[in-house]
Amino acid sequence: MERRQYEIRTFGCQMNVHDSERIAGVLEADGYTSFEGKGTPDLIVFNTCAVRENAANRLYGTLGLLRPLKDDNPRLQFAVGGCLAQKDKDDVLARAPWVDVVFGTHNLGSLPILLRRARHNQEAQVEIYESLKEFPSTLPAKRESSYAAWVSISVGCNNTCTFCIVPSLRGKEIDRPPTDVVAEVQSLVDEGIQEITLLGQNVNSYGMSFADPQRPRNRQAFSELLRACGEIPGLERLKFTSPHPAQFTEDVVLAMAEVPTVCPQLHMPLQSGSDRILRAMRRSYRQKRFLGIVDNVREHLPNAAITTDIIVGFPGETEEDFQETLKVVERVRFSSAFTFQYSPRPGTPAAEMEDQVPAGVVQERYDRLVALQERITLEENQKLVGSTQELLVTTHDGRKNNATQRRSGRTRCGRLVHFTDHSAETVRPGDMVTVAITDAAPHHLLADDGILSARHTKAGNNYVAGIRPQVKPVGTGLGIPTFRTVEA
Repeated sequence: MERRQYEIRTFGCQMNVHDSERIAGVLEADGYTSFEGKGTPDLIVFNTCAVRENAANRLYGTLGLLRPLKDDNPRLQFAVGGCLAQKDKDDVLARAPWVDVVFGTHNLGSLPILLRRARHNQEAQVEIYESLKEFPSTLPAKRESSYAAWVSISVGCNNTCTFCIVPSLRGKEIDRPPTDVVAEVQSLVDEGIQEITLLGQNVNSYGMSFADPQRPRNRQAFSELLRACGEIPGLERLKFTSPHPAQFTEDVVLAMAEVPTVCPQLHMPLQSGSDRILRAMRRSYRQKRFLGIVDNVREHLPNAAITTDIIVGFPGETEEDFQETLKVVERVRFSSAFTFQYSPRPGTPAAEMEDQVPAGVVQERYDRLVALQERITLEENQKLVGSTQELLVTTHDGRKNNATQRRSGRTRCGRLVHFTDHSAETVRPGDMVTVAITDAAPHHLLADDGILSARHTKAGNNYVAGIRPQVKPVGTGLGIPTFRTVEA
């Protein structure tokens, strides 16, 4: 029987990207193959974010544009999963009745069964679990990179930020056992992966909500995890995402400073510099606390690149509040910032607040913030001109590389560098090179004097051979038996 082909389109954050790798793994374990771009696939999966309104608009707009494809391929199925599916549930079918399957964030592994059921019954299937069915790590995965990988350490979030819909969609935080995390990292490194990013909605609360009720709470579990992963031979770069300032502790700073594998890179979401707005957001820290974290990190890691998230136009934000945000941005000098114009998300407390800021005011403030951050980013990048940097060679990071005859890579602190390769020996994605920085722009650095040194890696060999990590699922489930049905 001809194998069905699938395509996954991901709209959203790193957690969505990681989930898409698991969805691909589940589908291929069920006999699907990746769509190669000829004709029309048999399945298109949309894995969606719900944090910003434009994600929803993009999804439904795309579904409308693709509706005629069903006429060209009667086998074609559409599936919608992720946070937006979790939020909208049956509304997805109300707005796009040609969708075949709607599944949530808690039951990624159910997709093959739902697809078969939709074909057999000739009607759409909606399955949304309100609590986690299995850790994503217990599902097969098709990793997209030969040199870098995400490793989830937890799912869900226990915070109650008034602007954020994630806790209601991902559920309460559940932490994986550290032994499972370390085992997955070890397996990936054994397959040639050089860069690991530990993934969670709030990694600093790791250790407070272990899935195993017999495992005691441990406020230092995350720093201990960094140290344990940092000891794995062959791992060159260890990163992590999205700590919350309220839970950020001294032991994490020390682990970053003392473990050579941990990269000098920290993403610390500010959201607002105004104490009044932070209180309205329920962020559980204030400007002084945030600046104290930054000062502590800079004391131990003077050259650390600190990035952030900032929301402009939160309900009730005044010009004075916004000026406090600008003051913090100028003081901290973030290497880059993810900036957002506030948009109300139904189901969040902030959406019901009075004093919604007019769109024109939000746009004007947003433009000022972006201009300030771009100036700072450029100034900070210019300080690196003349320095020597080690790069992990990457793919797809340089849109103009074909025209400029450059390659791209990332520094240990995450900065993007476009470099010229004058060497006779070709370097591959996953290889390590050393370059001298020759110029700077707001969003990248240039190294046009050629490569000073290069080191071939197993990851580079794997890239050339088209090999991706084939790591078996790691860890145990949540007490729910798994099963597989066979299509007749």
